[in-house]
Order: sequence, then C-alpha cells, then structure tokens
Amino acid sequence: MDLLSIILVIVYLMVTGYLGYLGYKQTKTAADYLVAGRSANPIIMALSYGATFISTSAIVGFGGAAASLGMGVLWLTVLNISVGIFVAFTFLGNPTRRMGHHLDAHTFPELIAKRYDSRLLQVLCALIIFCFMPLYAMAVMVGGAEFIGPIFHISYDAALYIFAIIVAAYVIAGGLKGVMLTDALQGAIMLVGMVILLAATYGRLGGVSEAHAALGAMKDQVPGALKAIGHQGWTAMPTFGFAAAGLGPKDGGVAYHMWWTLVSTIVLGVGIGVLAQPQLVVRFMTVKSKQSLNRAAAAGGIFILCMTGVAFTVGALSNVYFAQQEQIECRIVDEAVLLDPGADGKGKLTLVPADAADEIKARAKRFVSYRLADESDDAPLSYTMWTEKMEIERGAEGRSDVLQPKLIAGMRSVGPGTPLAGNTDNIIPRYVRSAMPRWFGVLFLLTLLSAAMSTMSSQFHTMGTALGRDVFEQYRHHEHGMKSILVTRVAIIVGIVVALVLGKYVRGNIIALATAIFMGLCASSFLPLFVFGLFWKRMTKPAAVASLLVGFLTSAFWLLFVHGKTAAGLGLCKAWLGTDNLIVDAQGLPLANWSLTWTVVDPIVVALPLSLLTAVVVALATRPMDKAHVDYVYGGAKPKG
Repeated sequence: MDLLSIILVIVYLMVTGYLGYLGYKQTKTAADYLVAGRSANPIIMALSYGATFISTSAIVGFGGAAASLGMGVLWLTVLNISVGIFVAFTFLGNPTRRMGHHLDAHTFPELIAKRYDSRLLQVLCALIIFCFMPLYAMAVMVGGAEFIGPIFHISYDAALYIFAIIVAAYVIAGGLKGVMLTDALQGAIMLVGMVILLAATYGRLGGVSEAHAALGAMKDQVPGALKAIGHQGWTAMPTFGFAAAGLGPKDGGVAYHMWWTLVSTIVLGVGIGVLAQPQLVVRFMTVKSKQSLNRAAAAGGIFILCMTGVAFTVGALSNVYFAQQEQIECRIVDEAVLLDPGADGKGKLTLVPADAADEIKARAKRFVSYRLADESDDAPLSYTMWTEKMEIERGAEGRSDVLQPKLIAGMRSVGPGTPLAGNTDNIIPRYVRSAMPRWFGVLFLLTLLSAAMSTMSSQFHTMGTALGRDVFEQYRHHEHGMKSILVTRVAIIVGIVVALVLGKYVRGNIIALATAIFMGLCASSFLPLFVFGLFWKRMTKPAAVASLLVGFLTSAFWLLFVHGKTAAGLGLCKAWLGTDNLIVDAQGLPLANWSLTWTVVDPIVVALPLSLLTAVVVALATRPMDKAHVDYVYGGAKPKG
C-alpha cells in the first residue's frame, strides 16, 4: 500500500472511532445502549439495517458463490428486497415497533418473552443467539480477512485479530447508538464502492450486453463435476430434479444437487431467514413512528439492490475476465510445480517433494508458481493451475514475465491449501486485486471494512445483550438496567473470542454456508412464534415453546446427521454410526431407497414447515392465554397486580 492508501484507511478508522465515541457520550440509559433511545433517524436506521444485513459474507462469500453457481443467485436479491425489506418493513416493522415500545422491550428475546409472558422463552432465544451467532460472525470475519491480509501484507490471523479489536472497541463503549452511527457511515461507503465496482466491471468487459453475451457463450467451459450436478452455464438456472432413489454420481446416477443448493440453502435459507434475524428485528424498535419506517423502506430497498445485485452480478461475470482477459505481470519461479489432492482427489492440495513416491506424482496436478512483479523475493509464492490454454510470455532481461492462465473463476481459486474445487471465498478479492485499478483496491478495502465492521458490530451487540439483558437479568432481578451493561460488555468479549477461534480454524468455502446455516436456524426457531405473536391473539405460550424447540431440534438433527457438508465436517454421525450421514453407507454410497439429493437440501425446507405446523396445532389444542394479558400486549392497559 502506498502512503495515500494508508492515510485514507487511518482517516476512516479515526472517523469510525469518533462516531463510536459520540455513541458513548449519548448513552445515558439502558434504553440508549440497547435500542438507541428509540429515537433513531429513519435514514440512519435504513442504512444501519442495510449495512447490518449486508456484510462481507454477502459481498465476498455469496459473490464467490455466484462465480461458481451463476446468475441464478440473483433470486436471492429478489427475496432480499421483496421479503427482507418490503415485507419486513411494511408488514412486520410497525407491529414490532408498536409492541416493542408498548411492552418496553429492548431486545428480540425480551420482546418474545413479554408477548408470551415467559421467562423460559427469553432465555431459550438468548442462548440460541449467543451460542450460534458466533458462526455467522466468523463468516463475516473470514470474508474481511481474506481480502485485507494480502492488501496490508499481513497474515490472515493478524487480519482477524485487528478486525475484531477495532470493532469491539466501539461496540463495547457506545452500545447500539455507537453501532448505528458507524453503520450509517459504513453503509454510505459500501454504496459508493459497489456502484463503482459494477460500472468498472462492465467497462472492463466491453459493456452490459457484451459482458452477459460473453458469459452465456462460456457454458462449454463448465467443469464436468459441476455439469454432473445440474450446472447448465452461468446465465441459466441449474437443472431441476431429484436424483433417483439410491442413485448418485458414484454409481452412475444423476444428482440434481446444484438446484437444491442454490434454491434451498442460498435463496430460501438467507432470503426467508432474514425475517427472524434478532439484530435486524431490534432495528424496528429504534424509530419513533410508522412514517419513519416507511421512509426507511425505500432507502433500504435501493441499498440492498446495489449491494447484493452488484456482488452477485460481478461474481458471475468474473468468469469472463479470468478466462479471457487476465494478464499477470510476474516473475515465474517454476512452470512444473506438483500439488497433491490426496488419494481420493478431494483433499487439500499439498506440495509434492522431489523424492515423493511415483504413485503420488502420478495423481498430482501441475501448477505454475510465481511472484507478482512488484513483490520482493521473500514474498510468498502464488500459484495457478497449468492448462494447455495457458499462455506464458517470458520477459527480456529486466522485464516482467506475462502469465495468462485463461481459467474460469473457480479454477483460479485453486492452490495450496484448497481442494481441486477451489475456494470460492477467494474469488472476489482476487478479482478486485487483478482486474481493478490500484486506487479502487483501496476503496474496495474500505467497502469491505465497512461491510464487515457494520455487521460484526451488530452481531457482537446482539450476542452481548442476549447474555447480559436476557439471561443475567432474569436470574439476578436486582441487577437491572445499566448494572447489567457490564455483563453485556463481558459477553461481547466472549462472543468475539469464540468467533475468532472459529475463524482461525474453519476456512475454505465456508462464508456462504455458515451464513445460510445461521439464518435458516433463526427462521426455523423464531419465525413462526415471532409472526404469530404479532398478528394472532390465539397464539399461546406452549405453542411458542413447542414451535421453537421443534424448529431448532429439527435443524440441528438435519445439520448433524443428514446435510452432507456439515454432517461430515462435524463428524458426530461418523463417530456414532460410522457413516458421514444417514443417507450413505460406510463406503459413501447411497442407502437403498434414499436419494443423495437429500444431503444438499437445506434444513429450512424441513424444519420451518414443521415449526409452523407445530405452532398452529399446539395453539389450537391449548388453553388461550389470559385475556387481560393479551389485551395489554396488543395495546391495552397493563393488568393490575
């Protein structure tokens, strides 16, 4: 980074710190710390909602997923705007604001508890948030660290630590007022950065129609492994279907995995899951009136379109740039480096030593190693897979070599430490560093800093209040108000440490998956009891508890024992039953009468309908709640005694 870049980053951090300090100075009561005093400006609220909603997981993680899956990911943008903004603001926002103000609720679990007159529900909601939100926070941290580390020439771990410390400083001190003020600044920076990224990408690829035509013409370059699961090109939706029972790629069958991954995990998991995100729901309780929410909705819709629409479009179009235009000015170190993918071909690639066995060399893949032209001789090597299409132009004495890999985006993310399928979390950072001018790299750095810090600050604040306000205060009744803020601040630190540990040890194609898992878990656990609680007076406490438990336990069971990637990664099914999941045998082949497609169906497809059905059945089967309490919840006078 040059001096100007460093100065810009320092100025950005100083302004962020000042806004956090303003939040600290304006925080006088527990309501200030927890719900920003219930008097937030609607534009600040909209930017805060959008900046909290959109993080590095959307830009880096889902942008990288779009590079692999194609333009079909844009259906998530459709749901983000139609459901995450307009349904949320228009139908849920004002009832949530009105009920939250009337019941004097400061957090999502507290709102649920006061609606159902249940301390148990408050504690259950809080524990789910505190225990599982670090997974989402980890995804955001990883997205930022993947880009920031190479820019500053610092290690991935150092980038994680610096990130966490900066965010923790203003969240712990300033509470939600500090969070929302910094969110507004960060949202504005994100908006500028993403609009410029889209314009620069289309300019680089010759225009809008030319870029999309070129992407459509690349369908013959789809890797065989992706074609086998339904990929039809980056401008088409994957093939819809459900693999025949007992059949899959290993035994000659056809598996339509990609459609289910795209639609159930990415589009539905995140598009529906956003409605029950605790850190977003609480934003509705920070404004004074319905009119404020209406003004915020329009701004929020435009913001989400510019964020997710740009990230997903650029992610898919990056294939055109990498395959047709990428030129790397570098010093080539070795044109015949061998990397071993392991005996099954699915392991993380490792360098093959010269004295390795012939069997290992035979299965190894050839790579080219190089250092960028402006890097020193002690800089870490970069790698790209060798293909017959690759072009290498050796520079004369004192001049750089020019390397043209001519690979699609996913293949450009393959290297030491990744499987042969690559690491989609690296694609957007690599694209920006390679295709965009150096000055834009600094602007995009600020964009990612803003995206990550705005989301992480809300996550940490929500985790802290879950333990401080919603658990600690329930069992220490006299330790209320500002006295519990100390516990909240300690809980924020604990949440940060857990997210850091996860981010340090869990890497590789994890950002989009971790985000979808948490959002789907929230939807299955919280959405029925939240929505019915707002609109259906017949909804009861037993129904809310049953719905939450059924949604949570079904999601947990599916993740631990059925979903292929999470079940294999967590290893509990393997330890108990000897198989990666309940759909396959010990050799990884489908069990009779079961389809491998079930292993990529997201838990939300099963858990949310069961949770919804449970809420309705139990509510109708149990005694209605006390009429005086229900009348009070919906705006009446508080019952005496």
